[in-house]
Amino acid sequence: MDPSNQKHFTIVDYVIFGVLLAASMGIGLYHALSGGRQRTTQEFLMADRSMSCLPVSLSLIASFQSAVAIIGVPAEIYTHGTQYWFIGCAYILGLLIPAHVFIPVLYRLRLSSAYQYLELRFSKAVRICGTLTFIFQTVIYMGVCVYTPAFALNAVTGFELWGAVLATGLVCTLYTTIGGLKAVIWTDVFQTLVMFAGQLAVIVVGVLQTGGVSEVWRKVYEGNRISGLDLNPDPTERHTFWTLGVGGVFLMLALYGVNQAQVQRYLSARTEKEAVRSCYMVFPSLQLALALSCVMGLVMFARYCGEDHYDKLGTSSRDAMVIYFVMDMLQGLPGLPGLFVACLFSAALSTISSAFNSLATVTMEDLIKPHFPAMSEAKATLLSKALAMSYGLLCLAMAYLTHLMGDSVLQVALKIFGMVGGPILGLFCLGLFFPWANSTGALTGLGAGLAMAFWVGIGSIVTRSSGARPLPPHCRAVLLSDNTTIVIHTALSNITLSRPSGLRRFYSLSYMWYSAFNCFTVILIGLIVSFLTGPMKEDDVTPGTIYPLLGKLLCFLPEHMKKKLCCVTPLGHTLSAQQRPPQHKESNGLTHSQDDRTSHEETDRFLPEAHAFLVEHETTV
Repeated sequence: MDPSNQKHFTIVDYVIFGVLLAASMGIGLYHALSGGRQRTTQEFLMADRSMSCLPVSLSLIASFQSAVAIIGVPAEIYTHGTQYWFIGCAYILGLLIPAHVFIPVLYRLRLSSAYQYLELRFSKAVRICGTLTFIFQTVIYMGVCVYTPAFALNAVTGFELWGAVLATGLVCTLYTTIGGLKAVIWTDVFQTLVMFAGQLAVIVVGVLQTGGVSEVWRKVYEGNRISGLDLNPDPTERHTFWTLGVGGVFLMLALYGVNQAQVQRYLSARTEKEAVRSCYMVFPSLQLALALSCVMGLVMFARYCGEDHYDKLGTSSRDAMVIYFVMDMLQGLPGLPGLFVACLFSAALSTISSAFNSLATVTMEDLIKPHFPAMSEAKATLLSKALAMSYGLLCLAMAYLTHLMGDSVLQVALKIFGMVGGPILGLFCLGLFFPWANSTGALTGLGAGLAMAFWVGIGSIVTRSSGARPLPPHCRAVLLSDNTTIVIHTALSNITLSRPSGLRRFYSLSYMWYSAFNCFTVILIGLIVSFLTGPMKEDDVTPGTIYPLLGKLLCFLPEHMKKKLCCVTPLGHTLSAQQRPPQHKESNGLTHSQDDRTSHEETDRFLPEAHAFLVEHETTV
């Protein structure tokens, strides 16, 4: 970028940014020196299962609302209009299903890692494959999260790129390593408040400088940035109501249902009710975060419609354009640019600290402890801290590779979750909802899902077929004499576009469908292979690992037919008296207990039985 066009920080801005980093470190030090001083893996990795629903819910938001969203969503709205806003419809089912399906099953098993479930349900091999897939996904995503704000800030202000990357990565690594999950959750709470404050400041100042709310609305409306309900069923269309509202549900399930970073927060709650309540509390906050990001994109368009600033930036990145807009709006208001940059880096810190802690947890619980069961608690805790630090340093290395990606950061991030999170979601759904799925089917399904995911994902990158034409930048570019003319003009322009065919059309699948497509691939291949190799018998399924979805959907069938189809899934009641978990009273294993404490006591007695049962009856198919 031309130095004459660069925006500069004042001393006040640097102070505010420094306070953010210092406060985050302070929270980490506080939790390192208070309570049990992070001397046990239970405290370091699971926060002693003592967290209330409010900090857990804010932490759930912060983990998802990364710097990618704060930069990427406004850039998306500025370029393509408000169609992306319809993803808010996916938040409803995307949070209800985890609250009432995934949380009850996983919480009652009293797990530390979500992937322990895969061993209880299938086998150790499935657990290890699931863990390695999650580690691969998260390590790549961490690089995007760290690099994005640093690159955008460097492009606009000349702020040292790798200085920002190192400051973010090292501070986050330190407070995660010394303070454990409690420090991560409480810094998430603080950073969420900073995020909202920074975005709100930009919107208020931007609206005032643009001429008020009515002027902003006039410009975005005339600039064709207000999108209507697009019900086009074509799955290759980048953003429609179906890709966002339906495909987005599967993306949300991959994030809030089975992702270790989120599951770990549910499991750290005091009770199952607190975990479910925290999931409900996330919904309004996520809608608020989405609204702030979208409104920021509209204000940005109203400010710059008809102007091209990419020559000033020296880059065509619309993500850098967001930072330019912020610095331009807030220049001359000491402290506010620093507040937004603090907001941006808060989002990055909250996401990568969650990633460090969850990666340390799954590596410890799934890959190390099973091979060293006699390891002392002190050594296990020390090793967990070393793992968190190692992943922090690996994150810095991944940040170096992120600049090679050509898509917008929002699309890159959601592609990663769709390509890798989709198959993981399919693996959990296969185990939860289909009692006859066996270990061989699960492994084959996961392999097929990942192969399909990378085939489509890499194909779309090579052919660049998942992009979309940006709308014209001028306020009156498509505003004609009446609405009918606009519709005709749009239809004609779409007809003249040459549509890809054959494999190129397959590669053109909207990235918002990746999670659903890959999830169903895993389930379909997993079920076919399970039936070919011998479906798992109901007596061989570990109690407490099935959600009776099919039994509920096929409630109109006679009991003997449901029994034959293995849809009743009584979770242990078909077991012999010696194998039945003690005091396992519920017929379906998922009815809410009257008293959470009683439920926990029963589960503590039940889990060893489940493990013993798995060892004794594990299938060898």
